[in-house]
Amino acid sequence: MVIPAETKLYTPEEYLELEEKAEFKHEYRDGQIIPMTGGTTNHNEVAGSFYSYLRLALRKKDYRIYIGDVKLWIPHYRQYTYPDLMVISGEPVYAGKGETTVMNPCLIAEILSQSTRNYDQGEKFKYYRSIPELREYILIEPTQFYVLQYVKNEAGQWVLTEYTGQDNQLQLNTVEFELSFRELYEGVNFS
Repeated sequence: MVIPAETKLYTPEEYLELEEKAEFKHEYRDGQIIPMTGGTTNHNEVAGSFYSYLRLALRKKDYRIYIGDVKLWIPHYRQYTYPDLMVISGEPVYAGKGETTVMNPCLIAEILSQSTRNYDQGEKFKYYRSIPELREYILIEPTQFYVLQYVKNEAGQWVLTEYTGQDNQLQLNTVEFELSFRELYEGVNFS
């Protein structure tokens, strides 16, 4: 008979203390600490391009844009995560006393990977939808010209638009911003 080993569950406070000292990033999922995988060069190129163009377009406007290293706390599901990109309208609402964890993005973008694709499109999106301020969720495939855009409409329903092909444009709904796929995928190696 095999007896399964018990998984230690951590409090959010224990996670934050451990994460502050950790060499690598981890997510917190309702008691479990999950190590994050490293990104590819394509992931980095796409995230960097999206951030750079968005940052330029929104400068001198009342938005904050964060990439990769700022934690997001999702209280309804007791989740700490590091979205690839977040946009906050106005001032950030911080979780706790520091300025390392926010709670109020209006837009989140994730760059997909083999190891996170299903989670990003499924459970993680469910967690994100519990954020009252969130109005738009972008999923970008870094190995081909492919983007999924979810926008919350006036009735509170999430509407999906799917983009394929290098001649497409991503037009955000939450903020005034449009980006060609040629710009978004600048520097990406598709081979």
